[in-house]
Amino acid sequence: MSDLRLVPAALAAWATAFLAVGAPPVVLLRGATLAVVLLAVVLAALLLTERGRRRAAPTRCVVRGDGTSRQGAVARTAGQAALVTVCAAAVLLSAGSQLADRAALADLADQGATATVTATVRSAVVPRTNPWSGATDRYEVRVALDGLTARGVSSSVTGAVVVTGPGGGWDDLAYGSTVAVTGRLDVQGDRTVLRTDAPPRVLEPAGAFLRGVHAMRRGLLDATDGLSPQARGLVPGVAIGDTSRLDPALDEAMRTTSLTHVTAVSGGHFAIVVACVAGLCVLVRAPRAVRVVVTGAAMVGFVVLVHPEPSVLRAAAMGVVGVVGIALGRPSRAVAALAAGVVVLLVVDPWLARSYGFVLSVAATAGLALLAAPLARRLAPWTGRTAAHVVAVPVAAQAACAPVLVLLDPSVSTWSVPANLAAAPALGPATVLGVLATLVAPWWPGAATALGWAAGIFTGWIARVAETFAGLPGARTPWPGGVGGLVLLALGTAGVLGVVLRSRALRDAGERRALRASSSPPLRDRAARAVRTARRRWSGSRGRSGWPGAAPRRARPPRAQVATAALLVVGAVLVVALVRPLLVTGGAVPDDWAVVACDVGQGDALVLRSGPRSAVVVDVGPPGAAAGGCLDRLGVERVDLLVLSHFHADHVGGLDAVLRGRTVVRALVTATADPPEQAERTLAALTDAGVPVQVAQPGATGSAGAPDDMGGNQDVGVSGEPGAGAGGVRWEVLQAGVDGGPTSAARPSTSRAVTAESDGGANDASVTLLLHVAGMDVVALGDLEDAGQTALARTLAQRGSGPVDVVKVAHHGSATQSDRLAELLSPTVALVSSGENTYGHPTDRALDLYRGVGATVLRTDTCGTFALVVRDDVLAAAGCG
Repeated sequence: MSDLRLVPAALAAWATAFLAVGAPPVVLLRGATLAVVLLAVVLAALLLTERGRRRAAPTRCVVRGDGTSRQGAVARTAGQAALVTVCAAAVLLSAGSQLADRAALADLADQGATATVTATVRSAVVPRTNPWSGATDRYEVRVALDGLTARGVSSSVTGAVVVTGPGGGWDDLAYGSTVAVTGRLDVQGDRTVLRTDAPPRVLEPAGAFLRGVHAMRRGLLDATDGLSPQARGLVPGVAIGDTSRLDPALDEAMRTTSLTHVTAVSGGHFAIVVACVAGLCVLVRAPRAVRVVVTGAAMVGFVVLVHPEPSVLRAAAMGVVGVVGIALGRPSRAVAALAAGVVVLLVVDPWLARSYGFVLSVAATAGLALLAAPLARRLAPWTGRTAAHVVAVPVAAQAACAPVLVLLDPSVSTWSVPANLAAAPALGPATVLGVLATLVAPWWPGAATALGWAAGIFTGWIARVAETFAGLPGARTPWPGGVGGLVLLALGTAGVLGVVLRSRALRDAGERRALRASSSPPLRDRAARAVRTARRRWSGSRGRSGWPGAAPRRARPPRAQVATAALLVVGAVLVVALVRPLLVTGGAVPDDWAVVACDVGQGDALVLRSGPRSAVVVDVGPPGAAAGGCLDRLGVERVDLLVLSHFHADHVGGLDAVLRGRTVVRALVTATADPPEQAERTLAALTDAGVPVQVAQPGATGSAGAPDDMGGNQDVGVSGEPGAGAGGVRWEVLQAGVDGGPTSAARPSTSRAVTAESDGGANDASVTLLLHVAGMDVVALGDLEDAGQTALARTLAQRGSGPVDVVKVAHHGSATQSDRLAELLSPTVALVSSGENTYGHPTDRALDLYRGVGATVLRTDTCGTFALVVRDDVLAAAGCG
């Protein structure tokens, strides 16, 4: 049995940390004081119980069914309570002291103050793509503050800050350097950000050892720069966790198949490194003390090589727990060590309690410690011992992590287990060869390139596995999101594991198979003895209490198992019914979809159905195939109207994939060519594809897929036929620039539109539309900023426009949102299209604003691609809730 005595303390520390990081420091310090008082009370009760136990006569000792005295049970309970209280108090004290140190920094960030900071670099520099120009012209790095000067006052403020700056100094900044930088502080979600347009001033370079590590990392990137695209991105990712060159399509395929742990330095990487070093020590017959020292040094060296960021330290701690538990042959100890590690990490950094990475890391390790061995034992009669362990590891990890992953992406990776099984043989060689290439890169670039090429063979295997399984039907199965989805999947997983691990029928079938597989009499006798031993253990764990004379428990009858299964099913149904009232079954995008928000990452792509295989498309997302792939999955062969709200790359970058293999009847664009290079490329692509381009004017109207009687422009499909049963899409330009007033509709053009370069107001020049589809009124706000939203609110108020059904929230849910506009629109559903970004999108302000006017907020960054449908005049969502 597993040793679970430290689990309550770990859970208490986690719950305390989760609540503490959102509370004021004064409250935390008072809570810590109360915890200390409770600890004193518990210790006093424990002392009195111990004295009573010693004085009690043996004849008066009441024995429980498990062989322990009542006094001993009370003592253990009091001890457990004392441990829980100590852990909670430690977390409260740590969080309170750290919050007090961060209070001044948080106040300055909330006010957007300009500050000069002195800090030490504590992460690798990450390149970021500019969503407006599409170029990689900014870099991001995490630093630890040593001092701060703001508003003429200098202070010794501590805390972590993310600095974003341009090239020319930021792109090659070594880990461990001490820098000074001036910029504007800001808050993005749970991060404090310092934005600067100046290069860093290096006050003190990194030490010689860290400079060597930096040279190794740069050397690996240089050595692999000429390799194939997958190797160029995957080899640095597998070796040192650098994913800056990973192809977005391959990255998405790896997410779909749950293979992201390959490039996110995880406990598996540490296990591979430790296993290799320990194996070499065994080969040279090194003494045990030498093996321990060498292995520990290798572990520390690998942490420094990949940089000791919080996620890496977390993976290292969990990797050590797993390796130690397996090496000692005591998986039961792994749970206790894991619980102790959780407590220590949460005391050091209470903010880990709200980190999905930390949750997944702990869940995966707990799954391996608790489930891998039992699953392997149950599978062994059917697959053999080796294959059983190979299969049990990914199954156990997936079972533990899948419910948590639903909170990030409301879907289940159908092929994750077979994909991980297929990729597992390549991970070890790829990691070892990649690390070796890193170590030799500064001194022998040719050898590093050769090793990187060899590692690329194995990463190519991993890439092919990810792409193959991601392309299979049903690679991502839609699942309810939120807490309801988590509970539902957890119940289902627990039910399946209970049947597999506790079913007598499966156990007996496995035993019979094991006996039949033993061909020779000695092997058959040995198998029979093993079966009898297993039966005794199984029946003892279920039927005997372990105290002499205790009556064995009767085996649970089959009807009880049926009743339990029925209760699980009923519970799951209730969870779905109560928590997910808008869930539409039959897949993420049902056949009768009316509006689809495509998940294109940090960008916009909205699709409105205008016919059986045609649609109106508003924006096409950032560069890549995401928008085109979304249209392919929807079966859209013709785009009756393509609206490009403005020319920023996160709205027009995916144009090539949308144009490829599809007929685009007409394009509607803004009159503001900003940025000019991006506008020129976009208009050239439309002209080359033979797409007529119309410059949007306020008041312009039209229809797509069906004729209308709006009195404005009529825009029918290529065939001139309306969408079958869909009624088509009617549209009206509400605004196309802050200063433009309503004019007559512009005539479509078959040549490149004539546009003018603005002075930087591209966002406020967004084409804003009112669209009517399937009985719904949909307003698409583009990236309107404050001035644009204020002007639109004024226009709508003058028109007397009332509430609408759907709003595509402006600028990916940025903090710049008009309260007046939200009140005027008062949508039933607010769509937010965003992805991984450094801007904090969507912001709490935007989400709270639209929830406050009664809208249900649906987000692509948490839901993925989702659809809106209208059934029996009721608006519902598919794939998100």
